[in-house]
Amino acid sequence: MARGGTARPRAYVGLVALAAVPVLLAALPIVPLSLGLGVGLVPGVLAAAVVGLGGAVALGPALVERRTARLPDADLDDRPAAFIEDRVADVAGEVGVPEPDVTVVRADAANVAVTDGYRGARLVVSTRLLSLPAADRDAALRHAIVRLRGRDAAITTALLPALVAVETLALLATLLVGRRNERTAADRRVNRIHGYEPEGDRVPGPAYTAAGVLLWLALVPVWVPSVLGDRLFVAERRRAADVAVARTGDEGRAGIANAIGFARDAAGAADWPPLLDRLSLVTMADEETGRVRGTSRQETRVRLARLRSKRAL
Repeated sequence: MARGGTARPRAYVGLVALAAVPVLLAALPIVPLSLGLGVGLVPGVLAAAVVGLGGAVALGPALVERRTARLPDADLDDRPAAFIEDRVADVAGEVGVPEPDVTVVRADAANVAVTDGYRGARLVVSTRLLSLPAADRDAALRHAIVRLRGRDAAITTALLPALVAVETLALLATLLVGRRNERTAADRRVNRIHGYEPEGDRVPGPAYTAAGVLLWLALVPVWVPSVLGDRLFVAERRRAADVAVARTGDEGRAGIANAIGFARDAAGAADWPPLLDRLSLVTMADEETGRVRGTSRQETRVRLARLRSKRAL
């Protein structure tokens, strides 16, 4: 992992926290079952570790591949497609990794994501990123390939299913807690016009709030390590890749800062799937999802500040 840039101790703490998420999810049914069968606690925990981590490694690349396949294809002609593949091959050769596959998608978000696993390495590049100046574009591609060299892309890809499950349940709990049943007189009048008057049969608002609170309480033991993993591993390794690109020279340093700044400020974040967020150059989580995640837009501001500080590098 250190080859992708200097790995700080907190990155390893974050890695342990991330790895604990699928294990804890698998332990929810497996440990009580093992205790009920009289097998014991330790065998149950070991089984949860094998099932959780093994299932994550098996499902992660497939999950990312399915989501990538649903993105709109860029429909590039042969010459532009060959040019992009050549640039990726050149950068991969300079970084010292095998050339990954490249998928160019039609998206307004100026972003690139890198995935890795038993299905092979792949860069998912938006057409808008390719419209950046050559130095900025190549710096963004190098950033993705450095993350590939550091193996953090493979780790993040493998652990995505568990993180997505926790994130989805946390979002559901948040929505339940914030659900309101108040209706205006105009709402009630429209309901009566359409023959729909649910006032007597609706679930009371406090019931939704109670369900959301209970779900959050059940999620906390899994949500805390997922947030720690996001902040201490994913964000830290992304910053380490920033440093690795910046150390190639002034052009690389300016290029990666420009690419990050443009991707952060450009419109089109909604075009980038939240599933690819942790694998991307810049996090683009939507506002709703951002409330229950460890990674946030604040991370990008910190990265830019570090790139502009010679002392930090």
